[in-house]
Amino acid sequence: MPKLDLSALIAEAGGRHRTATEFVEATLRTAILTGRLRGGTPLRQEDLAASFGVSRMPIREALRQLEAQALLDFVPHKGAVVTDISATDAADIYAIRLALEPAVLERSIPHLTRADFERAGDLIAEMDGEEDPGRMGELNRRFHMTLYGAAGRPKLIALTENYLASFDRYLRFQLAAKGRSHLSQDEHRDMLAAAEHRDARRAVEILRHHIGAAADNIAAFFAGQE
Repeated sequence: MPKLDLSALIAEAGGRHRTATEFVEATLRTAILTGRLRGGTPLRQEDLAASFGVSRMPIREALRQLEAQALLDFVPHKGAVVTDISATDAADIYAIRLALEPAVLERSIPHLTRADFERAGDLIAEMDGEEDPGRMGELNRRFHMTLYGAAGRPKLIALTENYLASFDRYLRFQLAAKGRSHLSQDEHRDMLAAAEHRDARRAVEILRHHIGAAADNIAAFFAGQE
């Protein structure tokens, strides 16, 4: 396998950031999100250390940060590999969410309790202050499942939670690609308010828009990358 040539990318990145780890992470992150480093590309620590002129310690830390953002995976016997999330994969996961989540939310709303609403509000507050993308994904899943959990359909609830767990990597990827603004806390708050008023129709409408807007954002991202 030919050696990965990062010289042009490093030159374009300009001056170093505060630390070597930040410089490596930012350079690789930009290269992945712009498509300069394609899905499936191996990132060998020794090659990266030589290219960036640093030790392997900041390389390891930068790769861990990129993994947390779902921009790369650690594959047995291969090491770090650029993640292979495609427009088709993203469209599939959002289509599944749109098929499952409105149905379970509509069934759940009549049975939610004051404790459920308070828990959902607390999770929104936690997301407001959360910077870690991995933790953000967990909080987002817990918020949605708090509103879905009273649907009274155990298999449907379990299936929905499984797909939300699968969605976590897509959410982390979107946070890296589009920033926090795509994760609309206003829509979370509006959906919670509608649920508190037992307005299932309105809550489902907000949820559909919430999922659909995120799907459109990631589709536009991939279209721009191509």
